[in-house]
Amino acid sequence: MRRRWTIFLPVLFLMAACGTNKHAWSPAKKYSPETLGKDYAIYRQILEEAHPGLYWYTSKDSMDRYFEWGAAQLTDSMDEPAFRKVLMYVTSKINCGHTSVRYSDRYSNYLDTVRRGRLFPLSLKVWDQNAVIAQNLHRQDSVLTRGTIIRAINGRPMRTIIDSLFNFIPTDGYNTTHKYQALSNRGYFGSLYSSIYGFDRLYEIDYTDTLGNHKKTWLKPYYPGLDSTERASISQRPREPKPSRRERRNMRRNAVRLLKIDTAGHVAMMDLNSFSRGFGLRSFFRRSFRTMRKHDIRYLVIDVRGNGGGSVTNSTLLTKYLADHSFKVGDSLYAVTKRKKYGRYIQHDFSNRIFMSFFAFRKKDGLYHFTYFEKHKFDPRRKNHFDGKAYILTGGNSFSATTLFAGTVREQENVVIVGEETGGGAYGNNAWLIPDVRLPGTGVGFRLPLFRLVINKNNPKTGKGVQPEVFSGPTPEAIRHGKDYKLDDVLELIKKDKEAAKVTGNQVLSTDR
Repeated sequence: MRRRWTIFLPVLFLMAACGTNKHAWSPAKKYSPETLGKDYAIYRQILEEAHPGLYWYTSKDSMDRYFEWGAAQLTDSMDEPAFRKVLMYVTSKINCGHTSVRYSDRYSNYLDTVRRGRLFPLSLKVWDQNAVIAQNLHRQDSVLTRGTIIRAINGRPMRTIIDSLFNFIPTDGYNTTHKYQALSNRGYFGSLYSSIYGFDRLYEIDYTDTLGNHKKTWLKPYYPGLDSTERASISQRPREPKPSRRERRNMRRNAVRLLKIDTAGHVAMMDLNSFSRGFGLRSFFRRSFRTMRKHDIRYLVIDVRGNGGGSVTNSTLLTKYLADHSFKVGDSLYAVTKRKKYGRYIQHDFSNRIFMSFFAFRKKDGLYHFTYFEKHKFDPRRKNHFDGKAYILTGGNSFSATTLFAGTVREQENVVIVGEETGGGAYGNNAWLIPDVRLPGTGVGFRLPLFRLVINKNNPKTGKGVQPEVFSGPTPEAIRHGKDYKLDDVLELIKKDKEAAKVTGNQVLSTDR
């Protein structure tokens, strides 16, 4: 009897495996209008119930029309990308940079394999009316090289394409700098373009060459697996020893925060690509400002162009080292509700409610206020405080907590913001706790900020970011030659400061208060 079961059990296993494969998930799977409608109803209900800034920059009447437009698209079966496009379009109308739509986990895993098989070959730097090649994955292409101006793709003018893609990119208020920068981030333009327009076997590219002539060429998609040049370079590359755990941690940290010092020129450069926890920023700031005082650093450049935000505790700490006055994080910080009807689909809903029970209190306006940050004033640090001239490099990727930092110190005489408008809103944002929501039918997700922050109620609510005092924008020439034009502008400003100091006999000193 035992022998029969020994033979029979593998057969049952194979039958079960065959049955599972028969009904395995497929990226081409289409969902019924009923499933899509239920997910969409939950999506709308959660946003209307819990999003603190749903009607901040878009009126309720307008938002209702967008919601109704989205529901009207779900009359037929759809695959996940089609459904996600509907949600992306509606979500972007909230004008909240922290509210974005995500693929289901299964579709994301599938895309990881697809992207290794076929890619839109161009990364572009996009701004105003310009779209310039930053990278062509076809490295042997001698026509569409870095710095080439793209005028149209498949007969569509770039202005039309950019305006279309803008409809699917969330941002704070009416900020377009962040949308341009998002399209300029490596691989993002190609990914979004392919998502909206699909893949083509050939791309017709209208471009302007370096002599100003308008021309046309054809471009194939990029297939990494077929790139013999890349495979050859990898195979010929000597195998490097695997870094230790400590080395990997240091590499990861250095990619986020790094201090470089020119002791002879009394200049320090701080690269800071995140305020998130886990990168040892508290000790990094302490060591950095102590070192700057020791070496009499008079000019500090803080590069936050790639800093998407993170912990407000970390951004506040950096602000303390530069601020010449007491400051608050914001005038108001509140959530609109604590319990949600569909809380079971919201990540960490239970722990977030516990957090709010201890730190957010319901006031007469019916809102749950985080009173500590509304009332508490932070004082500048005395030890190793930086009193020299500080230049802060900003751009469309400077977001969230980075905007708080830049906005707080912007008006100081010894601080100059250089670059472009921050991607984060100067008036405020929706953030703090940002759980993921997973819709039950399709698995499509979206980020849901729970708190609304007004940084300074006296600032005009223009829907813009923190503005630079010295604007520094891209040019095709700078892209063509790979120049860091913003940093070049800052170094020129420092040079002028030094020359002025020599003429007047004044020095900008870094002292320990």
